[in-house]
Amino acid sequence: MTYPVTKTDDEWKALLAEKGAEPVAFQVTRHAATERPFSGKYERQWADGSYHCICCGNKLFDANTKFDAHCGWPSFSLAVPGAITEITDTSHGMKRVETVCSRCGAHLGHVFDDGPTDTGLRYCMNSASLHFTPA
Repeated sequence: MTYPVTKTDDEWKALLAEKGAEPVAFQVTRHAATERPFSGKYERQWADGSYHCICCGNKLFDANTKFDAHCGWPSFSLAVPGAITEITDTSHGMKRVETVCSRCGAHLGHVFDDGPTDTGLRYCMNSASLHFTPA
């Protein structure tokens, strides 16, 4: 799949280092790794603002859609329309829906249909894929 923003691995690594991203950010965003549960910097953050792709700055979520799913990763009930592309993921013997940034293809996490709000969705994201902008 082709995305509007593309870079080489070395360019992504340099960009993430320049932004002060977490050490695991490159593996998470460019190679679909998963950070350890309860280890991400945004898992317990509740400030007002918005969450953006750490790679390209694309706005993904408003903070008021975040909820505590008790799963160890930041969880949201609603994405910004058009910000996320969903891809069927059959890795690890499961069938899940992977979420990637629609602008640069960065792996963000997965979306599940067990959310507690009226959307019924739980966007389970890696903190390492996100950048928070306060309101």
